[in-house]
Amino acid sequence: MTAPTAAHVRPARPEDLPRLALLAAEHAVYERAAPPPADLAARLAVLLFDTAVPRLRCFVADPGDGEPIGYASCAPELSTWDGAEYLHLDCLYLRDGHRGLGLGARLVDAVLTEARRLGLAHVQWQTPPWNTDAIRFYDRLGGRSTAKTRYVLPTG
Repeated sequence: MTAPTAAHVRPARPEDLPRLALLAAEHAVYERAAPPPADLAARLAVLLFDTAVPRLRCFVADPGDGEPIGYASCAPELSTWDGAEYLHLDCLYLRDGHRGLGLGARLVDAVLTEARRLGLAHVQWQTPPWNTDAIRFYDRLGGRSTAKTRYVLPTG
């Protein structure tokens, strides 16, 4: 299968925010996680568009009608061990029915391009161990897995 010729990956735009929040909510359900906050679109607006140098970058898969069907979000992070920044791929999601068409690879390519633009040597990400489809996808792209267990500790 190949992606529809009209489909392309582009940076997210402010008008994408409602759809992006919906996609993030679908992604949370898919990953068996808690739903995002109700004001997610407003929060993303601040992170993506309210500063000259955004904290978060986001690319969307657009099938040609302006209504995104997937997204990849990323942000620069630091590695103490390397003494350097890397680009953290926070989320990669495509709606069911749009996977396996090459759009996921295009989204990852957009993230890699952003890392190169920022002068960063690599991209890191994680996926749940039960998500075997994602693991196969990342392996096909040439990603290397590292074993770690992620923790979350509330501050309040």
